[in-house]
Formats: sequence, C-alpha cells, structure tokens
Amino acid sequence: MKIGAVFPQLEIGADPRTVRDWTTIVEAAGYNHVLAYDHVLGADPTNRPGWTGYTDKSLFHEVFVLFGYLAAITTKLELVTGVLVLPQRQTALVAKQAAEVDVLSGGRLRLGVGIGWNHVEYDALDIPFEKRGARLTEQVELLRKLWAEPVISFEGEFDRVQEAGLNPLPGRQIPIWFGGGADAVLRRTGRIGDGWMPQLAPDDEARAKLTMIRETAEKAGRDPQTIGIEPRLTLGAVPESEWRAYADGWRELGATHLCVNTMNMGLAKPEDHAQVLREVLPRLG
Repeated sequence: MKIGAVFPQLEIGADPRTVRDWTTIVEAAGYNHVLAYDHVLGADPTNRPGWTGYTDKSLFHEVFVLFGYLAAITTKLELVTGVLVLPQRQTALVAKQAAEVDVLSGGRLRLGVGIGWNHVEYDALDIPFEKRGARLTEQVELLRKLWAEPVISFEGEFDRVQEAGLNPLPGRQIPIWFGGGADAVLRRTGRIGDGWMPQLAPDDEARAKLTMIRETAEKAGRDPQTIGIEPRLTLGAVPESEWRAYADGWRELGATHLCVNTMNMGLAKPEDHAQVLREVLPRLG
C-alpha cells in the first residue's frame, strides 16, 4: 500500500516558500504522492442561512497551477487531485492542463475527479448543476480520446470536438479515479474508473461498497484487481492509538494507496504539518 500526504491547503497559506518547504520535506520523508483538494470559489455565507462547507475564507490553491509548481521542485512524488470537480470545467481545457502537468512532471499526474456539491461554483462558471453526473461520465470518455490520439472528432450531449487535438500529448492514459460514495459513483468506478477514493473507515460499509465496485467491474468484463483504492486517514478524526490499525484495516480490504491528512489537528504553524507527516509515516508501516 502506497502512502501519500494531503496537501494542507486550508492551513498552509499562500507563501510559495512554505509550499516548497512542505513539499520537499514530504518527498524526502518517503511519501509516494501528494493529494490536493479542488475548489474554484468559496461562497460568502452572510446572506446564505444554513450554509455549510467551504466559504470565501477557505484558501484553495488551484490544482493544476499548484502541480506545475510542484512538478518543478520534486522528482518522485506523484501528483494527485482528490478530487477535481470535473463537470464544472471545460473538458478540452482540463485535458490540456492535465496533459501539460503530466508532461512537465515526467508522467506523475493522477486525476481524481468528482461531481462536487457547491452550486455556487457551477452558477459562476455557467455550467448546469443538475446533469453533472452524466456530464462527468461523458467527459471521461472525451479526456481519454484526447490523450490517445493527435486529432479526434467527438459529438456528445455536452461536448463537441471537430477534427482537433492536443499538442503535446501526455504519451499515456493519465489515470482517472473517482471520489464519492453514492451507488452511481461505485458503479461508474467499476465500469470505467482506474480507482476509487473513499472517505470511510475500513468497516462493513466500506467492504460492501468495494463489493459493488468489484461486481460491477466483473459484469463489465474488467479485472477488479486492476482498480486502485485510496482511502484517507484524517489524523485529527481518528485517535492516535488507532492510526496503525486504520491503515492495516484498509490493507486487509485491498487498498492500494492511503493518504494522510493533517488538517484540523490544531497545528499552530504551517510548517508543523510537514513535521507531523515525517513522524507518522514509519508508524503506518
């Protein structure tokens, strides 16, 4: 099981030197990958009674720009979106940005995608919120075509490309993983996903969801063992005495990856995140 680190963007701030230092420490410590969340806009909750979730005070580095920076200061870390809200973006532009990061990083991008929940972002980006699941499925097909061939034509419900293509091409199919726990996500992962990113404990619920993915994969003529699984260990939400058991539980369920999240631990300084990650990795086995 490969272990990665969640980029603590809500607490790391905007100083590029701090971002650089955190990243180089994480790579030197032996982590396999860095995972970054994605949001374009945060809503001001002042006139939105009952608003929950991220707000305009939540700091998010834009993932493709961030990864372009990280690609230049690392040599081994895989760069993972966890997850990119794909349906609110232009598909061809995502294909171009992802291909560029993959080229500049030497093939180190993994694209975790999801449908998102924040209608404010969809409204501002002028993308319909209601059909985001169907749009995501079509987008995955188009992304893979654009990465595979120098010139394509594509006619879908949401996107149209007429005899055009990307240059440079990534030279491979960038892995596409899905985030979320709804049945539709699980079935989509089984049919067309390279992996799944659950946010669950390694319990009976997780086992049942994995069973659905694997059964769907078999029905689609796929080998379930080729589908990666990356859960998340949020250190602030799991008692310290249970961190190793949490990792081992997911190993037993067949997880291929695990990502460690240091946010919401009450850490005083941005640099403290890297120190915690350096200390916890040996304890996870």
